[in-house]
Amino acid sequence: MIIVFLAIISINYISAAENNQKNDVVFDKVDRTIDLSSQIAKTTIKLQITNPGKSSINDFIFTIDKLKQKNLSFIKASLSGTKKTKLDVVEVENNNEKSYKIIFKKPLEAGGMTKIEIETSSTHEMVPFPKEITQREKQLVKFTDNVYLYTPYVVKKQTTKVLLATKNIRSYSKIKSHSLKESTVTYDIVDATNGFSKEEFTVHFENNNKFLTVTRLERLIEVSHWGNIAVEETIELLHTGALLKGSFSRYEYSMQHGSGQSSVQNFDTILPAAASDVYYRDDIGNISTSNTRVKRNSVDVNLRPRFPLFGGWKTKYTLGYNVPSYEYLYHENDEYVLNMRLVDHVFDNMVIDELVVKIILPEGSKNFKLSTPYDVVQLPDTLHYSYLDTAGRPVISMTKTNLVESHIQNFKLKYNFPKMMMFQEPLLVVAAFYLMFLLVVVYVRLDFSIDKKEDKHVEEKKTVGKKNE
Repeated sequence: MIIVFLAIISINYISAAENNQKNDVVFDKVDRTIDLSSQIAKTTIKLQITNPGKSSINDFIFTIDKLKQKNLSFIKASLSGTKKTKLDVVEVENNNEKSYKIIFKKPLEAGGMTKIEIETSSTHEMVPFPKEITQREKQLVKFTDNVYLYTPYVVKKQTTKVLLATKNIRSYSKIKSHSLKESTVTYDIVDATNGFSKEEFTVHFENNNKFLTVTRLERLIEVSHWGNIAVEETIELLHTGALLKGSFSRYEYSMQHGSGQSSVQNFDTILPAAASDVYYRDDIGNISTSNTRVKRNSVDVNLRPRFPLFGGWKTKYTLGYNVPSYEYLYHENDEYVLNMRLVDHVFDNMVIDELVVKIILPEGSKNFKLSTPYDVVQLPDTLHYSYLDTAGRPVISMTKTNLVESHIQNFKLKYNFPKMMMFQEPLLVVAAFYLMFLLVVVYVRLDFSIDKKEDKHVEEKKTVGKKNE
């Protein structure tokens, strides 16, 4: 009976696999737009999908080329239309390639059609060419990609548009049905293509935008149940554009227009609207060349490093602020929930190579449960010791690599904290003062002088002398 049962399961499994293979979707139309107007390659793909099979399907596979996998930072999918309904995107392994399963909200019926929009962000895709430029030269970059959508499915018609930062285009691949209009290169492909079609195109153009990369960002969030949350970020910043060739002339930089076009003098960091007591410093001390603008929904801080950043130059600074805990910390009895940003907006079109977040909770917290909007690597819990601590404050740490603006989302950290622990520090302070006053009282009451003994000895001598007389 067991053998028969296993045989039936195997037959059903094979039949299901054959049905899924027959029910592969077809991309009737693909409109792909690659935005290269900043340092991030932002791609928007609009798909018109049909189901040619005889049964409904629940999902389809979106594949990333092996050469592009390490640079892919963010991906999301939604239904096309005025109200973009977000779709679930699950990473899967497909023939040893990094792929994503995009799940429909409703099964796509046999013969049905739907429109899906996929957005991706990739970092370090544009390579400076030449690698070194002088202070007066403009920055040129090269971008290489596949003119076809890299997919396992049949594509009947597709269009690829490349939006560039400027009209100064040195060269571009003249393949297929190509056209150039101002700062947009278009490739039209009207012939149907089979799965995993490949043909590279290259665009060489001017791009003087901020090529800044946060090589490491350590974010420290210290939670206090007495009404305050302190946030401090230590940021290592690198200009990843074309390297500066030759010496730097401060006079030429300040007097001649167009000198150092690819350099970065300042940038805006956006903090929460409730941020206060903002400070900005480096290893030397406080940096006064900054300006804070309080807006309705944010606090914008214009940061100006001590020197302009050219290609290959780097700096390191610390930015900190306080926020009231009632806006981010919620509790019911002994259960607390911290709901905050995983990372702040460091600058427009930011790229963060490595992020480390450390959350310091009050002493006595336990039963931690971390929930993040995307996958992170949770590091081992540690302890942090501060004033009036006895057992140490628990520290929840996590890390993630290759982040962009789309990763500015909230995390949730649930934990338990006994209410009686709120009285620990005040009681320690009271006990410390009590002991101090007690020592003072004891010190005043006790007599440690030798004067009285000496006076008594002198009096005895005088008494003996009088008797002798």
